[in-house]
Amino acid sequence: MGKSENLIFSQVSDEQLQLHKTRKPLFLKIKKELGRPVITFFTSFRYSAMIEDSDASMLEAVLQKTNLASGFALIISSLGGDGLASERIIKVCRTYSGKGEFWAIVPAKAKSAATMICFGASKIMLGATSELGPIDPQVNITENNRTKIYSACNLIESYKDLFDRAVKEKGNLQPYLQQLNNYDERDIKELQTAVDLSQDIAVRTLQSGMLKDEPEATIKKKIEVFLTPKKTKAHGRPIFRDEAEACGLKIEKIDIKNQLWQYIYELFYRTDNFVSNNNVVKCIETEEHSIIARMQK
Repeated sequence: MGKSENLIFSQVSDEQLQLHKTRKPLFLKIKKELGRPVITFFTSFRYSAMIEDSDASMLEAVLQKTNLASGFALIISSLGGDGLASERIIKVCRTYSGKGEFWAIVPAKAKSAATMICFGASKIMLGATSELGPIDPQVNITENNRTKIYSACNLIESYKDLFDRAVKEKGNLQPYLQQLNNYDERDIKELQTAVDLSQDIAVRTLQSGMLKDEPEATIKKKIEVFLTPKKTKAHGRPIFRDEAEACGLKIEKIDIKNQLWQYIYELFYRTDNFVSNNNVVKCIETEEHSIIARMQK
């Protein structure tokens, strides 16, 4: 068997196994286009893997081994997760960047806590179909052996609305009391704390970055569509780039026909395919390094 045959055999084998080396050329091409290195951060959509504290440690381990003198761009794909973990990830990214800042690139979806990570960037690079999303906390409630997901904001508002109507009622209070019995005031306070925390992380992150030094009230008003479900109506509803830009965020729109976008999307597709088909729940990579976490059997 000749050398060329060995080469094509190895190449096909690498492609089938979706090894890290098959994505390396794309890291180099995007780096050349951007003038700074690229890091990818993917969590599985197939297994609904969430952003958590350990991700900050995984990312830090990769950044320590990468030359970031010229800063870096973080390509992120995730459904979201823990807001506190996002805050820590932003701190890691800013600390290790030689420029004290990073760019966020969203090829497809960066929702909830992943949107919060994007808030920590100096700019967010989006294609026409790229999605950010609301960051209001969600709560799992199990009733009659069925688990439903509720917006913390909606639960708080429904409790307050019911309580106010009960106070104003001059006749039969029993229907209100029966419904209020389904709420625990201590839980409502915890939910309010979770909502306040999410908003505080978002505002502080933006105040120290792309909306530097703007007053808290101004930032809250600008990004209201991200903070509550009043406008989006659903936590999973996309917030596209025009709406994000209207909030005052620094958005760089990339033409989907642009060569850079072609490279970004191919890297996204290859990495997403790797994560989706190899029992991988987390994947953080650079041109030289790859850290993955697999499903526990």
